[in-house]
Amino acid sequence: MTLWRIRATVDDRPGYLSVLTASLALRGVNILTVQVQPTEQGAVDDFLVDAPDALDEAGLIAAVERGRGRDCWVARSEARGLADQPTRVLGLANRLVRDPDATGSALRTLLGADSVSWRPASTGVERGITGATMLLADPAGGSFSLRRVAPAFTPAEYARAQALVELAATVVRRATEQITLVLPDGAEVAVRPACADDLSGVVELHEACSPRSRHRRYLGGAALPQPARLRRLLEPSRGLTLVATATGADGAAESVVALANLLGEGDEAEVALLVRDDWQRRGLGSSLLRRLAQHADRAGYAALVLHVQADNAPMLRTLRRLNRSSSAERDGTLLTLTVPLAADRKGTSLTPGA
Repeated sequence: MTLWRIRATVDDRPGYLSVLTASLALRGVNILTVQVQPTEQGAVDDFLVDAPDALDEAGLIAAVERGRGRDCWVARSEARGLADQPTRVLGLANRLVRDPDATGSALRTLLGADSVSWRPASTGVERGITGATMLLADPAGGSFSLRRVAPAFTPAEYARAQALVELAATVVRRATEQITLVLPDGAEVAVRPACADDLSGVVELHEACSPRSRHRRYLGGAALPQPARLRRLLEPSRGLTLVATATGADGAAESVVALANLLGEGDEAEVALLVRDDWQRRGLGSSLLRRLAQHADRAGYAALVLHVQADNAPMLRTLRRLNRSSSAERDGTLLTLTVPLAADRKGTSLTPGA
């Protein structure tokens, strides 16, 4: 007996699936597992079968067509195919919890894709299935492009793949969840991803900063940003925002003492920091910048970009402490600094045999 995978579309009507299974049974085919995926064209039935050795691909296709199946696809399978779909997906999820950088490889395994690649987000690109290509949004920024010549992708497979990508993004985000930083002077601050509830604390941070600090952060002036702008900074559509909080010596409630933004734009990410004046020159800005750079590495950005006033010596020192090569372009008093990152995201440029 030989293991085969069969995929065929069947009219979603009472009794039609039983006609197909009966046609296979007449040829000695034993159905081991079956999954039904509803589509607009009908129910796509995915079978794992054990067929007599004498029955070849053409014979299986003929049996399916006699059973009222259409758009038939048949391929040899291996013993590992005996694991049911939930078990396989849970195994892949466990793999991603241990190594979120393996997202591309996990997608290829999940869907049997011919190739998987990651690309920076670009405007006007529709997520979904087009021909032999599936395009998935990556919550960390960019998108995954999967290609499989046959069988055609289904909406159910798209949903599974998107859920897997979102799981990997959640794992990466959890890796950046709250930590405690011990600064060189012994002070401790908690660093975590920002959320909408941080708005009042971030407003207080801006009010406590000197006009000079605000001007260095926003370049266009020292005025307090509008709450609507701060809300967008707290939860960017692409990228990451970190807040650093500290508890007063008298045990007072935590206050936000620094804000660090990583805002994705194409394959680059813009970085900006705001540290309260009494927390400057204590190593906090350097620690936040390192964490943003690590996140950008994991997310697959090609470079970090910083817009800094030429006389902002503290920020320039902070960048040097990152210990990464950079290039600078000057426009009057403004410097645009570019820090190259890894060109390719791990595990997301895959082809068979790679």
